[in-house]
Amino acid sequence: MKKMPPVLWAVLAAVAVLSACRGQKVMADLVLLEGRVWTGESRRPWAEAVAVRGEKIVGIGASREIGRRAGPDTRVIDLGGRLVLPGFIDSHTHFLDGGMALLSIQLREAESREEFVALVRDKALELPKGEWIVNGDWDEQQFDPPELPRREWIDGVTPDHPVCVNRHDGHMVLANSVALRIAGITAATPSPPGGEIGRDPRTGEPTGILKDAAIDLVTEHIPSPAPETRRKAAAAAFRLAAGNGVTSTHDMAYDTGHFAVYQDLLKEGKLTCRIYLYIPIREVDIYSRLSLRTPFGNDYLKIGGLKGFVDGSLGSATALFFEPYADAPGTSGLFHADMFPPGVMEERLLTADAAGLQVAAHAIGDRANAVLLDLYEKTIARNGPRERRWRIEHAQHLRPQDMERMARLGVIASVQPYHAIDDGRWAERKIGPERCRTTYAFRSLLDRGVTLAAGSDWTVAPLDPLAGIYAAVTRRTTDGKNPGGWYPEQKISIEEALRAYTEGGAYAEFAETSKGKIKEGFLADLVVLDQNIFDIPPEKIIEARVQTTIVGGRIVFER
Repeated sequence: MKKMPPVLWAVLAAVAVLSACRGQKVMADLVLLEGRVWTGESRRPWAEAVAVRGEKIVGIGASREIGRRAGPDTRVIDLGGRLVLPGFIDSHTHFLDGGMALLSIQLREAESREEFVALVRDKALELPKGEWIVNGDWDEQQFDPPELPRREWIDGVTPDHPVCVNRHDGHMVLANSVALRIAGITAATPSPPGGEIGRDPRTGEPTGILKDAAIDLVTEHIPSPAPETRRKAAAAAFRLAAGNGVTSTHDMAYDTGHFAVYQDLLKEGKLTCRIYLYIPIREVDIYSRLSLRTPFGNDYLKIGGLKGFVDGSLGSATALFFEPYADAPGTSGLFHADMFPPGVMEERLLTADAAGLQVAAHAIGDRANAVLLDLYEKTIARNGPRERRWRIEHAQHLRPQDMERMARLGVIASVQPYHAIDDGRWAERKIGPERCRTTYAFRSLLDRGVTLAAGSDWTVAPLDPLAGIYAAVTRRTTDGKNPGGWYPEQKISIEEALRAYTEGGAYAEFAETSKGKIKEGFLADLVVLDQNIFDIPPEKIIEARVQTTIVGGRIVFER
């Protein structure tokens, strides 16, 4: 009988070991037991427990089964019946800019001229002379009666500080006389294309209100924040995200400098939220020069694509409509500066598409959405089919025929549900009830087969997915005047809203095979709530709180 070769002995030994191990489970680093786990999987939507090893989910099932994955070094969390969800994906933030806003003046809660002025005065007393007072997020609709602020309000309390504080939608600012003087804005200064300089109707002098492209006349004089300030801002933003269960966000950056900050934090292991970064579409040549396809990066930091603008905002009366505003019949809104000179947006879209890049473009008014879809359709017809996943950011006011086009073209609706219950306080005054019927039309979009990717637009709205889910499900305006919902026919279910904040966000960044669900092999991005939002009345969702946030198997927040 021939002797068996040593190599074959080794193979048989390995097979024997594998056979002995068959049926044994990989031990977990983290186990969550005795919970209500909503997986997002249609075939198995519910479970009791989850096992995590490294950054991935390795088991989902009953507590008795998953408990066997726990070894002496496993951290075990008894959920006590609490709800576990896939980590929330906020598909539209201005994340690092939001962190900067957290470090700046806070004007959102000012409910009168007096409060507004007092807050600006206090900030001026706090800062060294000559330092800019910026951000703010004021909302004139909070004032009684609503009125736009003027530079005269604050000139007396800011003689030594330039001021440029923005409305919460980011499409309008108030500049004081010091800032206007630095920018050289006078009664003779013309409004730039895509913007408007507010003027006193009697004198023609600037009121201090600047809209869209006119804002740049002042902001180009504001010094860039120091690197250390940006890092502090990022840290503040990451803390807020973790506390609200946001495990991934799509950062619609206003400049390319954000990427360097995120890279440094990634190297240091300090990213506690996954970043999918968009840079301004005017930078499209950067991608072409580098032959870069999007998305590019790793599971924590990716360059997603390009962000462009078609129009402004409803609150600033710069969102572009086919018909005039009801409360300002002299205007139908404005094209954004990205649309000038005429034809430049079409050229940029063709360049981006030829380079295989993803595009996300801001469109709010019904005409802006129609124009953008025209451009998307023309680009697709010229370059042929491919997996683009192009997006419309906000998709706020839509004609029914344009919802049909979005579905046909495969365009993603990147929506912000909280805007519906915020703007719903006053939107009818601006555009009338007929146009409001297809405003924030989440139900109509889903019924037509359009993918929803939900977000906050932070700092325009709170960085709080539960507030967004509450808004999508109830449509109860923040002033309490619509308890049954503002245009309630556009409500969606809790599960549909959750999918928009998880699966929809993952799809919008080409990551639906790695996150957005609780599934074996997926990234262990999880959020634990203190209440089961499936079991409580919808109006109580706003009271639910995040108990624990887990990113890549690492606990980044515990209440």
